[in-house]
Amino acid sequence: MKKILLGFAIIFSSLLLISFSLKTDPPKPYGPVPSERQIKHHKMEYYGFIHFGMNTFTGKQWGYGDDSPDTFNPKHLDCRQWAKVAKEAGMTGLILTAKHHDGFCLWPSKYTDYSVKNSKWKNGKGDVVKEFVEACKEYGLKAGIYLSPWDRHSAVYGTPEYITYYRNQLRELLTNYGDIFEVWFDGANGGTGYYGGKKKKIKIDNKTYYDWPNTWKIVRELQPGAVMFSDAGPDLRWVGNENGYADAINWCLLDTVGIYPGMPNHKFLSKGNEYGNKWIPAECDVSIRPGWFYDKKQNKKVKSVEHLLKIYYRSVGRNSCLILNVPPDETGKINKIDVDRLKEFKTALDKEFKTNLALNKNVSASSYRGDDSRFKASNITDGDYDSYWATDDSVKTGSLTIELGGETEVNRVVLQEYIKLGQRVDSFNIEALVNGNWELQAYGGTIGYKRILKFPTVKTLKIRINILKAKACPVINNIELYHAPDDAYYSKGLNMDHSYN
Repeated sequence: MKKILLGFAIIFSSLLLISFSLKTDPPKPYGPVPSERQIKHHKMEYYGFIHFGMNTFTGKQWGYGDDSPDTFNPKHLDCRQWAKVAKEAGMTGLILTAKHHDGFCLWPSKYTDYSVKNSKWKNGKGDVVKEFVEACKEYGLKAGIYLSPWDRHSAVYGTPEYITYYRNQLRELLTNYGDIFEVWFDGANGGTGYYGGKKKKIKIDNKTYYDWPNTWKIVRELQPGAVMFSDAGPDLRWVGNENGYADAINWCLLDTVGIYPGMPNHKFLSKGNEYGNKWIPAECDVSIRPGWFYDKKQNKKVKSVEHLLKIYYRSVGRNSCLILNVPPDETGKINKIDVDRLKEFKTALDKEFKTNLALNKNVSASSYRGDDSRFKASNITDGDYDSYWATDDSVKTGSLTIELGGETEVNRVVLQEYIKLGQRVDSFNIEALVNGNWELQAYGGTIGYKRILKFPTVKTLKIRINILKAKACPVINNIELYHAPDDAYYSKGLNMDHSYN
């Protein structure tokens, strides 16, 4: 009897092994893929920039480095107000200009006298960076730091000694203020300044002067979870303009050969490189005002809600993160005009994406990987980021059909690729079933982390997404459908221009 039972056990074990062996393997990563820190950053989507410093009090955008520290005196500084405004606006973090090109430091750096410690503000006992980070933490926001590589005040700028000075300040900021989610390295470098009290022009070699790889190592050492921004990464790239717009074709990949911080290749920054050698997605930077620092002359030039919505669709909606600058005024608070506009913008976004009409709806696919339920079509509507639909390796096109359960108005589609396995989709389109016929609504190129398309409202029973071309088997983890209020600047019928969608 024992022998019989043992025989059954062996047979059962063998069957289990066979069944497990027959299961389909997940798709292998294709091309460069994001690091864990980059994936976390992708998910932040929308956060704020705080340009604040000496320029706030001089009316300049690029200070020369010759203003007295006493010029800086925000009598009602309220970093908690900044954080509260950002949180209520739907932002996920804030980045502060700890030192801009003028060289004035918003923290009491022990490496220079040109800082808040020698200003009238709080009798030299204040620390804006500390108050900023504490406020972000209180309101559940991530805190980031901007440290300009250019310093128009330093007497040693342009010499090797300055690199030591710059790295010492970077270490101060990354060791004394807790977790930092992003370090922002501006590309502006070299030129006229008030270097050590002397007006002159200094030129540097962007390729070699900063020795960026060794500067980046400091960030990796002290803040391993932080991403770094510059014209050339290593984690995020400049989108190539300050309008907040990415290209409709936007790869997260960048060919870094021959590209250096401060030496941008505008030809590829807004769209990336389809076969780039590294995962370096675009970040779209833009100010809510014409300038980056507050200027009361611009109070009537704060961007409209319609303009901000256009920016959102051309940044977050085009596979980029959006960093929106909101500069505090000379009192140390974000101006009421900006605050009200941010509230209006948040209200508009809430209306745009109020109800996901696709959530938990039935979905069918032209095929799915190995007929394995782990890769089934319904994974795209279950709200789980880590579940996805995929095809067999040899299948690089496919269709997903979402059944709405009745005639429904739709005019927005959100699509996401499971970027842990790389960016694959090259082109796709959206169709709606109208009176028994499939009608084309919109098309797009790349998807990446997130792509949002708009089209005129259509009443339909089903929406179909067709993957027309991909570099490898498509891997889609989320699709959402919405009916947003019709807007004035998109009411003239179907727009099939890539430059819009």
